[in-house]
Amino acid sequence: MWQYTEAVHDHFLHPHNAGPLDDANAIGEVGSLACGDALKLYLKINKAGVIENTGFETFGCASAIASSSVLTDMVKGMRADDALKITNKDIATALGGLPKQKMHCSVMGQEALEAAIRQWKGEPPVPHALEHGEMVCKCFGVTDAQIIRTMRENGLKTVEEVTNYTKAGGACGECLDKITEIVGKELSLKPLTEIRPKPRMTNVRRMQLVLKTLDEEIRPRLESDGGDIELVDVDGRRVVVSLRGRCSQCRSSDVTIHNLVERLLREHVEPDIIVEEA
Repeated sequence: MWQYTEAVHDHFLHPHNAGPLDDANAIGEVGSLACGDALKLYLKINKAGVIENTGFETFGCASAIASSSVLTDMVKGMRADDALKITNKDIATALGGLPKQKMHCSVMGQEALEAAIRQWKGEPPVPHALEHGEMVCKCFGVTDAQIIRTMRENGLKTVEEVTNYTKAGGACGECLDKITEIVGKELSLKPLTEIRPKPRMTNVRRMQLVLKTLDEEIRPRLESDGGDIELVDVDGRRVVVSLRGRCSQCRSSDVTIHNLVERLLREHVEPDIIVEEA
């Protein structure tokens, strides 16, 4: 499991400036629920160009919430032009660091900030969003242009780093060869050697990780809304669960199963896990 700093824990459990901002005049949205992470950043910028107030709505993991929370603290009181200089590294540093597998959360914050300020200025969306890039990772909607941009801004040199910062290649894995090619070309090197598949996970180990993820990542979120979850069966990569409490009566239980339970199990256990409701 990931090792989080005290600052990440604090911002996750007690997020600052959470919720929409009614009088916001700058809004930046990045990500999508379909891809697993989404952030909507609200800014109130006065006539002098100073960010007076902030707010955010985030759908994602602890790192996504913490990154959004600390970002709203960082920019409040700054001039918009100065806020544009904030990088994803600055966001991660403000949290005392993030696990390398979670750096994409800080990138999401930087992109939402840039999108909001450009909207306030009356400018078109961020340039890299308009680049005619080729879709590389269909699972998370990442283009080759986004991969190259992120590599250059963060000095990335490996396929693993690209996945950590963009999530590309983190699900089905079909795009890993293409990412390898992009990384090799960007570094002006020969294509990297073929990625060797990870050793097969035993069902016992898989069940241990599933139980741990349910207890530490999923159940606390459901319990906060009066719900709960029970593991029914683990058959290979097929995980059967049963929603309890209020979740069992919720009309959007299918969304909970796929956008929360399945997403987190894929993130913490195996990328091709399938979750079914009993």
